[in-house]
Amino acid sequence: EVNFAVSGGDSVQAGGSLRLSCAASGYIHSSGCILWFRQAPGKEREGVASIYPRTGGTNYVDAVRDRFTISYDNDENKDTVYLQMNSLRPEDSAMYYCAAGRSCSLDTTTSIVAWGQGTQVTVSS
Repeated sequence: EVNFAVSGGDSVQAGGSLRLSCAASGYIHSSGCILWFRQAPGKEREGVASIYPRTGGTNYVDAVRDRFTISYDNDENKDTVYLQMNSLRPEDSAMYYCAAGRSCSLDTTTSIVAWGQGTQVTVSS
C-alpha cells in the first residue's frame, strides 16, 4: 500500500514560485511512475508532470513546460518527488495531487494505483 504526504501549496502572486513535495511510503521506487495532477474548479483533472524514478525520465504537459520541474529524491529509503513551479500564472491555480501509476502518461488516470491528498495552489494576478 502506498501512502503520500503532500505539502507546499500556498497563495502567491503571478510570477512567483512554489515547491510542492510528495513523500511516498510503501512505494517501490524501482518500478512505476510518480505523477502530479491538478484540478481547478469546474475542470477535469489534468496531468502536469511525471517522473520515472528508475531512469529519471520526465514528462510535462505543454502548459507548464519550461516553468515547472519535477524531481525525485530517495533519502533513507523514503521516496520524495518535488514539483518546482516558477513563473506561476493565475491559470495554474488548482488543487494539486501526486499519484503513483503504472504509466507515466499524463493523458489518462486509468493507470493510477494510488492518489495522495491534494494541496491548494492559488495564484493571484
